[in-house]
Amino acid sequence: MEILKMNQNHIDQIVEMENLYFSDPWSANAFHSEMNNPLALWLVAVEGDRVLGYVGSQTVLGQADMMNLAVRHENRRQGVAQKLVERLVQELSNRNANILMLEVRVSNASAIAFYEKMGFVQVGRRPNYYFKPREDAFIMRKEWTI
Repeated sequence: MEILKMNQNHIDQIVEMENLYFSDPWSANAFHSEMNNPLALWLVAVEGDRVLGYVGSQTVLGQADMMNLAVRHENRRQGVAQKLVERLVQELSNRNANILMLEVRVSNASAIAFYEKMGFVQVGRRPNYYFKPREDAFIMRKEWTI
């Protein structure tokens, strides 16, 4: 498995996963726009031509927001998400960022446990953040020194 920066060739597979795993998926156009966004950083875990997972962020003034993280169902619990987040933090550090924030559904216990294992802490709650179904989000934060 390799971790690479997202390119145009990855977008069809990413959109496929978005549609499978998210109730409000991003469109192909949204991902194409991210390719030209200087604030954005998107990484993919690949084996050959197959995208196993992806993570994206946007950074402003040293603070990054994790946009999406997904791993193919058949590749979960194999360290793919961990490697993606670790590389994301490394790449963000190289861009002089030292804070990574995210939102996660309050009902998503496995994701919360994963983020806590990765060093994130809960710092707040956003009421009715998610749609389809409507649900609150925990705000989680990870900080590191550059």
